Amino acid sequence: MSVINEKFTVHTKGNTDIIDITRQIQNAVYKHSLQSAVVYVYAAGSTVGITNIEFEPGLLVDLPEALNKIAPVDADYHHDATWHDGNGYAHVRASIIGNNTIVPLVDGALQLGQWQQIVLIDFDNKARTRNVWVQIVA
Repeated sequence: MSVINEKFTVHTKGNTDIIDITRQIQNAVYKHSLQSAVVYVYAAGSTVGITNIEFEPGLLVDLPEALNKIAPVDADYHHDATWHDGNGYAHVRASIIGNNTIVPLVDGALQLGQWQQIVLIDFDNKARTRNVWVQIVA
């Protein structure tokens, strides 16, 4: 068994910015010409999420609207009372979504559904540069 680590950065706008990172992950994986592996995608940070979604205009509105019902931007958060940074909602949203996903590589192809992409969601209240790790276990 071997482990390959790849890393790339993503520049975001913050405020629930949803970015399709499928192509960067494919590039990181396919350059190794593997046939079978487990691909782990991880974003470092407590206000960022990684998930799978159909990256289309309707869902790019629906997901932030749903998350705003669960963790509204304008609610009172104990985190904000402690740190005074106004991003308590971002921490809650990131905790709900999670900051990683796993995709199998079978017969040399990532096993994503026909309408499925991997996205990074930056929940913080400012633009950020995010590091994304792709770990390939073959």
